[in-house]
Amino acid sequence: MGVSIDEAIRRLTRGCDAIYTERELAERLESARKARRPLRVKLGMDPTAPDIHLGHTVVLRKMRQFQDLGHVAVLIIGDFTARIGDPSGRSKTRPVLTPDEVEFNAKTYLSQAGKILDTSPGKLEVRHNSEWLASMTFADVLKLAGQMTVGQMLKREDFRKRFEGETPIGVHELMYPLMQGWDSVCIRSDVELGGTDQTFNNLVGRDLQIAQGQPPQIVMVMPLLVGLDGAQKMSKSYGNYVAVNETAQDMFGKIMSIPDDLMRGYYTLLSDEPAECVEEWCDPARTHPREAKVRLARRIVADFHDAATAEREAELFDRVFRDGGLRDDIPVVALAAGDCDAGGTWLPKLLKLAGICPSTSEGRRLIEQGGVMVDDCRIDDPKTKVTPADGMLIRAGKRKAVRIQLR
Repeated sequence: MGVSIDEAIRRLTRGCDAIYTERELAERLESARKARRPLRVKLGMDPTAPDIHLGHTVVLRKMRQFQDLGHVAVLIIGDFTARIGDPSGRSKTRPVLTPDEVEFNAKTYLSQAGKILDTSPGKLEVRHNSEWLASMTFADVLKLAGQMTVGQMLKREDFRKRFEGETPIGVHELMYPLMQGWDSVCIRSDVELGGTDQTFNNLVGRDLQIAQGQPPQIVMVMPLLVGLDGAQKMSKSYGNYVAVNETAQDMFGKIMSIPDDLMRGYYTLLSDEPAECVEEWCDPARTHPREAKVRLARRIVADFHDAATAEREAELFDRVFRDGGLRDDIPVVALAAGDCDAGGTWLPKLLKLAGICPSTSEGRRLIEQGGVMVDDCRIDDPKTKVTPADGMLIRAGKRKAVRIQLR
């Protein structure tokens, strides 16, 4: 906590959509400094899917900033709330996950969050909310439910829309904000982080803490990162995401594909680059958009891989996209004779066998779009059959290429 309160506020408020409230944050930081007690900064993550993408890292990066200022990150793994699934932004009830699915996803979350957070002793506290939620009696649940009214719940936009549209809302879903808020009470949170879609839930935590005689947590909400399509929030459901576990090649290529007008937001939310530099790089009159995007892609790949890998990806990207060449690390896929069909293998099937795409339907789409080449021949007829040969080069667009090896 060596920096001034003003400097800490400057760093912590960068990129925030809203803070409840900035005055309270400054006061809490000052009191923590005087008492030599680090703040407890909470982030809850329900392990409803196994992968974390760049959208998730926005709040993780904010948590890391608190850690770097000397405070304690408290990561809540919502192993109990995940059995319901956060209804925020949902137009229908989530499917219920099994305990085994939740446990598997939770393990992957921790390993991926560790790419961003400081996991050293004293810097990170990991808790599972089953610690306190699973042991609650029915009387405890009724007492908690009495802290809010149905009218308050229906102020949430997603609940209100579903109610007005006569789309079913499970009673268990109405309990979700209270369960998340109770997490804040149980860990005595000073600050809770979340995306804008978590504003209602996080503010419930403040109300419950007041009711329990605790100082109310400061709520800091971050914008939802727009996905690669430039239209919707980053999400696996929309297929517009960059996973933190992706290869350096895919990560670099995907960042290079974003619309130019997303760069300012990506720089602000996914890096610590100085604001004046971001302004210069995102001004097309001062920096060519391609140069700014390469810089951004290098920055993100370096964060999740390393600087040398990021530089190599930039060179290889130029070789392929600017110079029309090929990467020197094209993967080799071994195919057995039994994998191929006599008289030629249907090309969508071959694309799937080679790992170019996950399904033959996706293979058909790639072919119809004119993005598939076998050796130096472009193929746009999805009915085409191909006889695989040793050393055959198959390309789909400019980012995916494999060589065939027969065995």
